[in-house]
Order: sequence, then structure tokens, then C-alpha cells
Amino acid sequence: MSPQSTLHPAFYIASWIFFSNLTIIFNKWLIDDAGFRYPVILTWWHMTFATLATQVLARTTSLLDGRHKIQMTTQLYVKLVVPIGLLYSGSMVTSTLVYLYLNVPFIQMLKSAAPVITLLIGWLWGVEHPTYRTFAYIMLIVMGVALASLGEIHFSWLGFIYQVGGTIFESVRVIMIQSLMSSSGLSMDPLVSLYYYAPVCALTNFFLSLASEWSSVEWSHASEVGFGMLLLNAVVAFLLNVSSVLLIGKTSGLILVLSGILKNILLVVAAVAIWGTPITFIQLIGYGWAIIGLFLYQSGWEGASEALKAGSNWIMDHPLFRRYGKRRVWLLITSSFIALALVVTWARRGRIPEGKLTTIKTTEGVDRLSSGWFTWLNMKDGK
Repeated sequence: MSPQSTLHPAFYIASWIFFSNLTIIFNKWLIDDAGFRYPVILTWWHMTFATLATQVLARTTSLLDGRHKIQMTTQLYVKLVVPIGLLYSGSMVTSTLVYLYLNVPFIQMLKSAAPVITLLIGWLWGVEHPTYRTFAYIMLIVMGVALASLGEIHFSWLGFIYQVGGTIFESVRVIMIQSLMSSSGLSMDPLVSLYYYAPVCALTNFFLSLASEWSSVEWSHASEVGFGMLLLNAVVAFLLNVSSVLLIGKTSGLILVLSGILKNILLVVAAVAIWGTPITFIQLIGYGWAIIGLFLYQSGWEGASEALKAGSNWIMDHPLFRRYGKRRVWLLITSSFIALALVVTWARRGRIPEGKLTTIKTTEGVDRLSSGWFTWLNMKDGK
């Protein structure tokens, strides 16, 4: 028996959560803290590394053997891979640019609206047929995201537009994959998809970075970050794709939904702990509202009831409840949560003003972007 087959599914879930959150935090740190304020160049570097890595893996491992089942022709590549790759590139660039303007917790709150946009685009495309119940769940998510946006202290319209734009690019890409791939009888796992899309994305991102950032690059900033750190960043981003492939088929769809929600919550908590990002009470209510709507949308009311019942039974069967009694254990849990809330509130009371520096920290950062094409595009009307 291979070592991979003996690993518990929790290992694959934990790996996916770890690399997903680490990639986001790493990117935000590079752009906002380390001074490498060239997000388009960063996405080009990621895709260039992914192109080289998938080529190496295809020749040295069995991880990409799924590509042999696909009869890829030039016509099929131009019809399917190129347009989906261009959308993937647009999604990556806009989703990375948003780190210049918004903090990580608020970005995750906005990402909760992704199912809404995907459903609407799918409905317009003719591949989705939402019911009244689905519409109700979607409205719950929309209301939650709206509340989270209203409560954001350092709101940026440009960052908001970039995030929504990235979600639209990604939603159209998902719908195109669902529509074009199914009509062509093709099926790809994430790593095989990356094998085909990465070269298109790398080339597209190179031209985008050439038009927007290369003219304003100061290599001293890259040397301060260090090539080793940039290489590590690309490796982490690539390992996220590998962990996604290894996760497929290891657990149920419901567990994946719950894992995704847990991943987002952990990321928000980690961002608050690392950067001291202020989160208002309205945002907490809105994000919680959106998470409930997202869970109901992806698993349905029956799935939610089943998950709550299974979770309740697991908790009640825990040895602590049998040994100390339900009332004492619940009292201890409640007291712990209250104590944790008080500690976090006290620890952050003197750090909230620092949140003002999380968008664009210095005039030097603005100067680095002033000659870029994206800045010119936004400033050409004299605004």
C-alpha cells in the first residue's frame, strides 16, 4: 500500500487550507509590507514558474498522466484553452491588484459574493436555472456582503472594482469550462488545466506587466525582497494547485463546503492577528450572514440540517461531556469564548489606528505606481 493511500482525508483538507491561506497572506505581505508593489509582474512570475513546474512534473511524475486522456489539437487549444486562459489571467491580475487597496479580511468578505455572480452569469449563459429557494439564499449572501461593505473603515472604490472584476472574470471562466468542456467531452483536473493554461497566462501577464509596470520597476525593491523569497512565493502558489488535485475525491462535497468556509474564517482571523486589521461589528454580522447564505446555497437546507445534526452528535459523544457533564463543559466553552473576545479586544485597542496605513502606506509607494499604465488609466480624467 502506497503512503498516499494511507493518509487520512483530514491531511489533504488541512494541506489545501494551509497552502490556500498561506498564498494569500504571502502575496499580501510581498505587495503591502515587503515593498514589491508590482502585482501584475508577480502574477506573471507565478505563471512562468507554473509553466516550468508542470512541464517538469509531466516528465518526471504521474501527477499529470491525465493529460494523456485528452486529444489536444491546435484547433481545440485555440477554441478552449486560449479564451479560458485569458479569463484566468484577467482573474489573477485583478485579484492581485486588489491587495494594493483593500485589506485581506474585507477581500474575503467580498469573495463571499462569488456564487451570486457565477449564478447570474450562468443564468444569462443558459446553463443555470435558479429556483426561488436558490434566489433566497443568494439574496442572503448579497445582504451579508452589503453589510460587510458598509462596515468597512478603509473602503476603496478602485479596490472594490478590481475585486468584483476578478470575480466576474473567474465566474465567466467557470461557466465557460462548464459549457465548452462538457460540449467537447473533455475533463481536466486542476493540475492538468494548469499545464495547458499556464503558458497562455504567462504570455498574457507578461504583456500586461510590460504595459503597466515594467517602466516603473525599481530593481532595488526586488533585491531587497530577494530572489529566494520570490521563488518561495511561486513555490507556495504552485503547491496550492497540487494540494487541490490531491484533495479531489478524498472526501464528500459537503465536507469540502465546510472546509472552504473554515478556510475563509481562519484567513480572516490570521489577517487580523498579523496586521491588526480593524473589523467592525457590522462587518462581523454581515460576514456571518454571508457565510450562512453561502453554506445554504452550496449544501441546501437538508445538507445544513444533516451537518448540524452530525456535528451535535459528535460533540455530545465527546468524553469530556460524559466525564464532567454537559452543563459544566458548556459553561467552560462559553467562558473561554468570552475570555478570548476580551483578550482580542484589549490587544487590538491600541492597534486600530495603524489600520489606516494598510491601503497605500507611503508616498513612496504612490510614486512607484505613478508612471504605471493602470494609474494613468485612472488619472487621465484629472480625478
